Amino acid sequence: MMSLMKAQPFYQSGGLMAIRCILGVLLIYHGTEVFDQSIINKYLSWDVFKISAGKTLVYTGKILELVAGIFFLLGFCTRIASLCTIGVMGFIAFFIGKGKIWYEDQHPFLFILLALVFFFTGPGSLSIDALLFKKKRVQ
Repeated sequence: MMSLMKAQPFYQSGGLMAIRCILGVLLIYHGTEVFDQSIINKYLSWDVFKISAGKTLVYTGKILELVAGIFFLLGFCTRIASLCTIGVMGFIAFFIGKGKIWYEDQHPFLFILLALVFFFTGPGSLSIDALLFKKKRVQ
């Protein structure tokens, strides 16, 4: 019980990995909509996408969600995945949803917050990034 009251991290590596992987799976789930033409057509019917670049925006957003999700799941290029997620979800929350983050567009905003966590903390020690960019010890 006392360890819950301390300021030191508590199972930090495992906790970050679990949250990062769940975030990745959720983004992959949303990103796979790129393969469902009926869902894409639904998005294209929205007023915000009735512009010449509307189709490009929808496909780009869905592909970025899918790729960022895969990167989060693997812990690979995590900060790049974070920036992609912040960009896509920021567009959804603030342009499509008109910034109504207190209730109506809370989910995209929560994705932004989770992506910010991994942007600032990195993926954790249980990731491909940690293996690739591990500092070599000088002996």
